[in-house]
Amino acid sequence: MVLWIIATFVAFFIKGLCGFANTLVFTSIMGFGANNVAISPVELMLGYPANFILTIKNRKKLDPKVFIPLAVLVLAGCIPGALLLKNVNATYIKIVFGVVIILIGIEMFLREQGRLKFKESKLVLAIIGVLSGVLCGLFGVGALLAAYVGRVTESSDEFKANISAVFIVENTFRLILYSLMGIITLEGFKQALILMPVVIAGLFVGMFSSKVLNERIVKRLVIALLIVSGIALIIMNVK
Repeated sequence: MVLWIIATFVAFFIKGLCGFANTLVFTSIMGFGANNVAISPVELMLGYPANFILTIKNRKKLDPKVFIPLAVLVLAGCIPGALLLKNVNATYIKIVFGVVIILIGIEMFLREQGRLKFKESKLVLAIIGVLSGVLCGLFGVGALLAAYVGRVTESSDEFKANISAVFIVENTFRLILYSLMGIITLEGFKQALILMPVVIAGLFVGMFSSKVLNERIVKRLVIALLIVSGIALIIMNVK
């Protein structure tokens, strides 16, 4: 239970600070102690209210032209992702997830350094949206969305508002889908209820810290954490 508490607080501290990466951090930490099919449903239930809080707080910065098209495309990828989560060997999932973490970490680093830029086109939007939907259905990962939303928003508050709005739509669909598929269990629901106070604490500490800390330094620490975690997951699961 200690690992769950640590993973939850750290993940939602990052969520409050940066607006995303909570799922990657949470799943990276919990990947050393549980299977993704058990981790993803709990993290989904924990992240749902957190996304509402961030969206409401930054509601004046919402832009329908940003979050509505992305939400639709994400939904299109959720079903194949969820099917893979239920039917693919957990070891293979962790290896794939490790590769995904490393690639996203490298992309985030290059983008932070100004060395990588997406062409803001409808084709790029469609590709990112569908791939993000598959990753959301499989792992609950929305970091690819962050790669795009970060390019089309001007402020941290605008970024948090729009990406959280997309997550709300995706989370609602995935909660229903996971329930129908039997991925969400009573035990997982109880686990999420127990951890909810930790979510609120981590989220609000992160939101407060975002006002006083250098966000660029924190993002670089997150990138380093993701890359190291991805490498470790691959090494631990390759036999």
